[in-house]
Amino acid sequence: MSLCFFLVKNRNTHHLLSSTAAIMALSSSFCPQLSNTNYFRATPYSSFPTKQLLSGSYKPFSVRATSSPSKDELATRVGFLGLGIMGSPMAINLINAGCDVTVWNRTKSKCDPLTSLGAKYKPSPEEVAASCDVTFAMLADPESAVEVACGKHGAASGMGPGKGYVDVSTVDGGTSILISERIKASGGSFLEAPVSGSKKPAEDGQLIFLTAGDKSLYETAAPFLDIMGKSRFYLGDVGNGAAMKLVVNMIMGSMMATFAEGLLLSEKAGLDPNVLVEVVSQGAISAPMFALKGPSMIKSSYPTAFPLKHQQKDLRLALGLAESVSQPTPIAAAANELYKVAKGHGLSDDDFSAVIEAVKVKLQS
Repeated sequence: MSLCFFLVKNRNTHHLLSSTAAIMALSSSFCPQLSNTNYFRATPYSSFPTKQLLSGSYKPFSVRATSSPSKDELATRVGFLGLGIMGSPMAINLINAGCDVTVWNRTKSKCDPLTSLGAKYKPSPEEVAASCDVTFAMLADPESAVEVACGKHGAASGMGPGKGYVDVSTVDGGTSILISERIKASGGSFLEAPVSGSKKPAEDGQLIFLTAGDKSLYETAAPFLDIMGKSRFYLGDVGNGAAMKLVVNMIMGSMMATFAEGLLLSEKAGLDPNVLVEVVSQGAISAPMFALKGPSMIKSSYPTAFPLKHQQKDLRLALGLAESVSQPTPIAAAANELYKVAKGHGLSDDDFSAVIEAVKVKLQS
């Protein structure tokens, strides 16, 4: 496999970062987590390169959502690209808060419910970015994120001085840095802000934003992040937000796979899995995810809040992050294989809790 590399200069140190093509070719393997510390890397992560020296450290901080934005803040023209399961409710919350919102989606019909609420529509990401002060993007995967930002009629073509691009998609650090460089080359500023949370938190404005990049843009975007979420973390250099999100989703995917095994084991051992859910919900390992998903999983029902294909994508990218810093992640690697089995059985668009079907397949085989 041939790899293309591009060079990024960061504080007198040159780092080789893999291009998107190389990033997406990455196969599942054992990989790393961030170290257990309150300090995060000042150098960006890539999906491939060898372990890098830290060029410095700083303390990240978090902020809880504040009061409603002022009239001056609402005067900021906001763009929103990508109106899927997450993007649509996020943009609707901005509209309902009185923001001046312009939207775009590859499938135009998905824009109609938002334009009926008062949003404007533009036929390309470029035109959205050109007409707005701050443009948010919520895309499904790294390829889509790069295409919408950097492709023909992409958002970067509509950027310029004084404009900001906030990518809230879940991508790897190398992809985020690629997009950042292209946006900055166009004169704009860039902030990565992947979200922790699924469909219901997006609808309720209860997302958690993991941001990194231009500090001034972070402060400009803060009122809008507060409309869409309950808290926000600023983590420093571009790549840190992406890395944090991948670690979080790696943990979540592994937890769900283990929970699925537990539900099936309880049933096979002659126990009531509904009682297991109740016991778990009252103990030290209680998690909202278990109480929310457990009853449906027992009924083999998987209404989509977070598509299984996206969970597997995030596990794959987390394994790539781990590989880049030589960190073994055998549990996440095993979980990734289960999600791949579930995808192979046509469950890509079901909720990620449908991974339990892959465990059933393994048991039957």
